[in-house]
Amino acid sequence: MYFQDGVWEPDRKGSLAGRIPPDHPLVGGHKGPVLDIAWDPFNDNVIASGSEDCVVKVWQIPDYGLVTTMTESVVDLAYHQRRVGMVVWHPTANNILLSAGSDNIVVIWNVGCGEPLSTIDVHPDIIYSCCFNWDGSLLLTTCKDKKIRIINPRDGEVFEEATSHEGSKATRAIFLRNGLVFTTGFSKRSERQYSLRAPGHLDDPITMVELDSSNGVMFPMYDADTNIVYLCGKGDSVIRYFEITPEVPFVHYINTFQLPDPQRGIGMMPKRGVDVTTCEISRFYRLNNNGFCQIITMTVPRKSELFQEDLYPDTPGDIPALTGEEWWEGQNKEPIFMSLKDGYQATQKSDLKITKKKTNILDKMPPTGKVKSEEDGRATAISSEALEKVTEVSKVNDDLRKRIDELQVEMKKFKAVFLKQENRIRMLENKVGEMAGSGGSKASTPQQPPPQAPSTQTANTVNNNCDMAPDEV
Repeated sequence: MYFQDGVWEPDRKGSLAGRIPPDHPLVGGHKGPVLDIAWDPFNDNVIASGSEDCVVKVWQIPDYGLVTTMTESVVDLAYHQRRVGMVVWHPTANNILLSAGSDNIVVIWNVGCGEPLSTIDVHPDIIYSCCFNWDGSLLLTTCKDKKIRIINPRDGEVFEEATSHEGSKATRAIFLRNGLVFTTGFSKRSERQYSLRAPGHLDDPITMVELDSSNGVMFPMYDADTNIVYLCGKGDSVIRYFEITPEVPFVHYINTFQLPDPQRGIGMMPKRGVDVTTCEISRFYRLNNNGFCQIITMTVPRKSELFQEDLYPDTPGDIPALTGEEWWEGQNKEPIFMSLKDGYQATQKSDLKITKKKTNILDKMPPTGKVKSEEDGRATAISSEALEKVTEVSKVNDDLRKRIDELQVEMKKFKAVFLKQENRIRMLENKVGEMAGSGGSKASTPQQPPPQAPSTQTANTVNNNCDMAPDEV
């Protein structure tokens, strides 16, 4: 099962009528706007969020989705003194989360204990991006001071730093699978650039290319299985993609995907979520300026319907290679891989082994986010039986509502027929009165009163009746 997340302002929920119902359940526990969200790579039900309220919250979504709006998180991670603009999960260790705030501090959390493991205070200005390397042993950051840094995430030691791009606008940087560094930024003349660098020589790029003169910040998204980098700029209506190879020019341009409208944000589906039967290699969820979420798929045309092993090598799965404690003690391991040949099969989540005398909050945590003591018993989610009853009651209500609508339509038709017959009777009475008055003898007869005009209400009713469609009469 896959969940799709999105961020919008609460007071704009009603403006999305027709796309999202106004009463659609949400995750809404922050006191300020949400600035970043990230799904746990080892638990598809767990998501972390950072907000302007300076707090990082971790939520667990039930398997059957949200029935009511969730306002209580599993755990609140409070340390930052200013807004939290970035949350990143560790790629191989379970329950290790990074957060970066406008206080220029990076915090490494053990979510299972709800406590910070380390704080990294080496940036003199706003942090633009953070990225772990392939095994999570190194941390790559970019900063407003135009520096790119490789840092030890455990103790905050800076191994290397260098100038990334000379422009004053925001820069981004990611680690590639082979250990190289890919960056995006701007030149002195505000031209957009991308570069490829090697650790140990960050100040001497392997290649640097000027792309265009647009002013949107480019966000690099990396597919480690195919070694393809996608460049998506905020405000752009295109997605460019490049292949990283060991041959010159090292970053090979492949193609540009053109779209009719600009984008506000974009997210990439993990490789285990793509459709291997259609040779889909990447899937994006793109948000445009109108608030419309569009699904974009990248496929490689193949005539054969067999599994394409060259397109789908073994990919990182949903089993962590390390516990949080093992990683904190200094161990490093590459991700545990899985095959997509038979499709993605969710594995049973293993319990986190805690060496410290602390409760692991993420172990068997209730979907509502409430943690109770052993005396009270753990909170449980709505049972499947209760959910079936809710579904059954909802179905009965829908049937009753449908029947009521049908009865209202029938009553409207009967009323129209009745009014029409009443009008005909009045017309016949008037004609009979006229015939009796003109065809009688000169003998004295009781004078008939003149026919009365229909009342305003009847006339209006007749006019309304004439405007009715034939099937309503």
